[in-house]
Amino acid sequence: MSFEEQADFASQVADLNKYGQALNRCESVEEVVSLTLEAMSLLFETPYTTFVEVRNGELHVVHSTNPKLSPGEPPGDVAQEAYETRETVIATGTDAQTAASADTTAALAVPAAIVDEVTAVLVMRSKTKEGFDDTYVRPLEILASHAATAISNIRSRERLERARQDIETKKEMIELYDRLLRHDLGNDLQVITGFSEALVNMVDEENAHYAERIHDAAKSSADLIQRVGNLVSTLEEEEEAKPRDLASILERTVSEVRTQYDDITIEFDPDEFEYSVFAGDLLGSVFTNLLSNAAVHNEGEITVQMYAEEAVDEVVVGFADDGAGVDPAVRDELFEMGKKGPDSGGSGFGLGFVRALTESYGGDVTVRESAAGGADFRVRLQRA
Repeated sequence: MSFEEQADFASQVADLNKYGQALNRCESVEEVVSLTLEAMSLLFETPYTTFVEVRNGELHVVHSTNPKLSPGEPPGDVAQEAYETRETVIATGTDAQTAASADTTAALAVPAAIVDEVTAVLVMRSKTKEGFDDTYVRPLEILASHAATAISNIRSRERLERARQDIETKKEMIELYDRLLRHDLGNDLQVITGFSEALVNMVDEENAHYAERIHDAAKSSADLIQRVGNLVSTLEEEEEAKPRDLASILERTVSEVRTQYDDITIEFDPDEFEYSVFAGDLLGSVFTNLLSNAAVHNEGEITVQMYAEEAVDEVVVGFADDGAGVDPAVRDELFEMGKKGPDSGGSGFGLGFVRALTESYGGDVTVRESAAGGADFRVRLQRA
């Protein structure tokens, strides 16, 4: 008999939907585990139910109604097979048994997955059944789908909260350095600038150029402090990340950059970027900076191919160009504040600004070599 042919089909679907709604309201993985096991016990009436969580490719038992199976123990071959194949697994006889459940006659393991990522495996074991038919398999697959969605949402919120806490700590350090630079060092540089300017007119022509070099260096340092201060003020004013329409932001950015630079060709299809992402008002500035860099730091005409890569709860926005590329030796430090390439005439704060913003949104930015031998900048954002 199929799941749909059962006499209580409508009632069971209604129960599954209620549990699905309750799972989506869970605030922690522990709540998801407890509610899922409750649903398995009530809906299926099997003696042994086990919730196996998957983190970083490792499987471990979180909780089980089998008193011989403790949290943290390996889940057994059936759960491992379901995880590796991404498919429901039914085992019978000795294949269904483990050291903790030697009296088992049949086992059913269902992977809880979002797209291709398995977040958990739900396992049922029976001491009387010779196997599990569709009346067990289909409902458990539906329940597993609800559990996977709930866990994925919780992990996304956890990552976003960690990013917020991290950026708050960084902001406090930046504000401290900003005060030191603007008030303490800034005041000293004003004194040096003033006295060196006066000194130029007091010394003979032979020694005047030394005074001029002192004056120029002090003035350049003062300008740098001002730029850092402006950057800090911008970051402090940035709103908290909230859902934003990615495609519309990119459309505006691409249009502006195309108008500003004649030598850049941008291959961009808005339909490929129909996502909602967590970000602030300055997300457009991140994309503008990356596209402008391609035009400014390459000679002659350049083509940038924009692409999107979708993951379970993330999306990567890529900018792959056919320019000169980025020297592998400087890629790791490219996004540090004030760092710039040997041939760059910029301030070195543009890409630092890009990284600071993307990390405040719970994402990051990296660079690699593009297929054309140029630079491929990748902005990872959390999906909303």
